[in-house]
Amino acid sequence: MLNFIKQFLLNAKQTGAIAKSSEELADLITDSVNLKNAKVIVELGPGTGIFTKKILEKKSKKSIFFALETNPFFASETKKNCSDAIVYRDSAICIQKYLFKHKVKACDCIISGLPWAAFGNNLQQELINSIFSSLRKGGEFATFAYIQGPLLSAGKRFKNMLEDNFSQVAKTRIVWKNIPPAFIYRCKK
Repeated sequence: MLNFIKQFLLNAKQTGAIAKSSEELADLITDSVNLKNAKVIVELGPGTGIFTKKILEKKSKKSIFFALETNPFFASETKKNCSDAIVYRDSAICIQKYLFKHKVKACDCIISGLPWAAFGNNLQQELINSIFSSLRKGGEFATFAYIQGPLLSAGKRFKNMLEDNFSQVAKTRIVWKNIPPAFIYRCKK
């Protein structure tokens, strides 16, 4: 917990939270997409690996899965907590580069732990463009937002970007046991 707070204090815009996501949120986000049938799965911003662990448990053994994390501490923590995970230390904008490395053109599912409300307009749009272009037609994108996120201008802008880019956008129930409480955006290309 102290290391997580330290990372937040060092770079709040990159970390976006003072505590790791809860088990309940990890279960909800990984149950919000069809991991069992996904052939290619990408995780963005795994942090300490709480979503990563659930993805590894729920995905098919045959599927390709990798995560992208810019923060060296979190990339190391994810590898430590999920030794079977492939974690690249790079920006979420670079999804295509790693799909190419795995000899695939698109992915079926992207799960994100990125702090969207902490990002400016240009970065949000650049990330959404990368995510959208990396998904196959009918592919799924799941990310979470804290309950206060949609009240902030960056959070409103992000929700509008999702609705402008994806054919379907839905919100799940709120996970009250998360700090702060959060919900999932489920999107389909």
